[in-house]
Amino acid sequence: MGMTLTEKILAQAAGKKEVSPGEIVTVEPTWVMSHDNSAYILKEFKKTGVEKVWNPEKIVIILDHVVPAASRDYANNHLSIRQFVNEQKIMNFWDINTGICHQVMAEKGYDVPGAVIVGADSHTTTPGAFGAFAAGIGRSEVAAIWATGKIWLRVPESYEILVNGEFPKGVFAKDLALHIVGDITASGAVYKAVEFKGETIKNMGIASRMVLTNLSAEMGAKNGIIEADEKTLKYLEGKARAEIKVMHPDEDAEYEKHFEYDASDLVPKVAFPHTVDNVYDIDKALEIPVNQIFLGTCTNGRVEDLEIAAKILKGKKVKDGVRMLVFPASWKVWREANKRGILNILAEAGAVIMNPGCGPCLGAHAGVLGDGEVCLSTANRNFKGRMGNPNAEIYLASPATAAASALKGYISDPREVL
Repeated sequence: MGMTLTEKILAQAAGKKEVSPGEIVTVEPTWVMSHDNSAYILKEFKKTGVEKVWNPEKIVIILDHVVPAASRDYANNHLSIRQFVNEQKIMNFWDINTGICHQVMAEKGYDVPGAVIVGADSHTTTPGAFGAFAAGIGRSEVAAIWATGKIWLRVPESYEILVNGEFPKGVFAKDLALHIVGDITASGAVYKAVEFKGETIKNMGIASRMVLTNLSAEMGAKNGIIEADEKTLKYLEGKARAEIKVMHPDEDAEYEKHFEYDASDLVPKVAFPHTVDNVYDIDKALEIPVNQIFLGTCTNGRVEDLEIAAKILKGKKVKDGVRMLVFPASWKVWREANKRGILNILAEAGAVIMNPGCGPCLGAHAGVLGDGEVCLSTANRNFKGRMGNPNAEIYLASPATAAASALKGYISDPREVL
């Protein structure tokens, strides 16, 4: 029996000819990533009694969750991280002027085909868009890797998700991702490898593929993955920081479940409070009043996302009484969007352009909602209290739906304004 893409990557990393689902393998990750939570991880690392990290060249630390620091506690956490980085001579440290960790990992060339990437953040599934095995792990596991350079992993069973057809007007990767999460459910792929295939996926750009692998975490998946192709290699030209190992699943690979979707049948989607799999077609959400629009995050904060919002908002104004916050995913995105005039269009429309970072997504910094308020967000989670207030409600949708809703003051169909 052949192997899936995830099985092939883990087999190579473990030095084996083949592996099978359920098997335990021990690997040395290509990269281990953490962010502001590194302050807590280093405390666990110190408990090990190990004085030096196993390999300062394979540890990636990116400050992004609360940047710049919003309180003394956060400032002191950042200070302890910087001191640790200097003491350990960690080579891959990115301070507050780079962006959200998952975007920075891609832009800086860490996300390469065939890599094994683990990180202390649930959306570390994102690098799977480049044909890497990438999974979120706990803080104590990161500390253990810092000390030993090893982690054991259970080889996950794989789901095959085949998507063909062209997106209709007003439908984007986020709509597809929400549709799939709603279908499989938030617990329907727990510790599974979710492998996306089909013509629709092949025709997607890297930014759109990252939406799918990012939201794989919302199905409970261990990892989401897409085969590397010429688009992947072109993106990585001149920036890859590790050996590129393009792999493909065997034709006779065995998948535990198979899902098939026709993209041409899709309509814009909205995830209702308070779970990501509470997904409905846009017509079920029309005219729900919104107080805040949140455009950005590691899910939908790339240039393409800001551009579609700007296309809708150009020459128009955000509805009075609605706050629209724009958080580009990185400073590279910010600069490119600024160069193209995208940020100016959004600002002229009444949006507040923020610095790159996680911002309101986790409810720790900027954009916290008031009691009873409603936010339409392009982020990946809408759990109760996610944006800092358990008495508020969060709906999830695409950047196009977010922009259309900003114009009207209530959840609106982007097909009417595109």
